[in-house]
Amino acid sequence: MNKLFLAFILTICTLKLSAQETGEDKLGSWHMYFGTNRISDRLSIHSEVQLRYFEQAKNFNQLLLRTGLNYHINPNATATVGYGYIDTDPTFVESPRESNLGEHRIFEQFIIKNKVSEFLFEHRYRLEQRFISQTNIRSDPEEDLSRTEHRARYRLQVTLPLTNIFFLNFYDEVFLNLQGNAFGQNRLYAALGIKVTENLSVQMGYLKNHFTSTDYDRLQVGVFYNPDLRTLFKRKEKNRN
Repeated sequence: MNKLFLAFILTICTLKLSAQETGEDKLGSWHMYFGTNRISDRLSIHSEVQLRYFEQAKNFNQLLLRTGLNYHINPNATATVGYGYIDTDPTFVESPRESNLGEHRIFEQFIIKNKVSEFLFEHRYRLEQRFISQTNIRSDPEEDLSRTEHRARYRLQVTLPLTNIFFLNFYDEVFLNLQGNAFGQNRLYAALGIKVTENLSVQMGYLKNHFTSTDYDRLQVGVFYNPDLRTLFKRKEKNRN
């Protein structure tokens, strides 16, 4: 376990050192909640809230709200269709043509899980249809820069349990535009997780967000709560009958 923890620390340090060489010089933070709310043997509801900042919990960058309906094909395969609303303020950095961005997003995704030895692998494939509204307030308040974009994402996540309570989580996710330049961004993440209860866990990690022309470095705190609501829904159904 000590060797694994040392490897985790070295990964964080390596990412941080490379972040100081190029890109955005502010260490920001993402504060996140994710939930999978099981309502039947096959169905669950995804819930998600993210608050993203250019600095540590200040200089707001982005609010992300996302929900979706999950269909559990089997314990290792899940299909989802969902909706997200994203409000972005890019004005903390030099961005002369951008004002606040509002985005309505529809997404479809498929997740496959497998286990190799103690390592838990998760492959997530996602398609996004992005309806972005934007006006250019810096040079022409009437200029409408609204647009529709399409994007594909693939994330490989690896989780390694250390004890019954602690675990390590790593992922790499690539974003591919389906119009214009193909490469959108890449996210590399490493975190230490704590399993609080069977349905509740917390992760504290470090994200390197690489774009074509810049890099952003973010500390992350994520809360994952996955309640099983099947008993509640069955009780309501029984009362109606």
